[in-house]
Amino acid sequence: MMMIVSPVGARLSAARGPKVTLITSSLVMALGYGLSVVLLGSTWGLLVITCVCAIGVGFAYGSMPALIMGAVPRSETGAANSFNTLMRSIGTTVSAAVVGVVLSQLTIDFGGHPLPSERGFHVGMLIGCGAALAAALITMTLPGDGGPPRRVLVPADPAPATES
Repeated sequence: MMMIVSPVGARLSAARGPKVTLITSSLVMALGYGLSVVLLGSTWGLLVITCVCAIGVGFAYGSMPALIMGAVPRSETGAANSFNTLMRSIGTTVSAAVVGVVLSQLTIDFGGHPLPSERGFHVGMLIGCGAALAAALITMTLPGDGGPPRRVLVPADPAPATES
């Protein structure tokens, strides 16, 4: 899904700016996680939830570097994008740990073995929904109107004078 929607995200960023794309991606992810309230009990429901969330992630992964590139000096773009990658890794690790704690606390007994309950998965998905909504709100506070990226025209160096 991320590969399928990435061109759509790129067109949205070109037309409205990466800020709008990131807000949209956060809201799409929130929708995906929110759908778990009614769809989590079936295989098809889980597929829909996963696809909707992946669409949001695809939009976000394209818009974040564009936002970063527009917010830092050219000399700092490598460091800023590396920091973004590091923060994504930390976010993934922390969120996996949080959901792991939730699932380990909300269990059912199955033949003497504790297994995560459906309620645990619902709580984990609702945490994801809340985090996505918080991301949308935080993105709305970023400076700029979210319009298309500005193109900076740099004059070409004049051709060196030749001696005859």
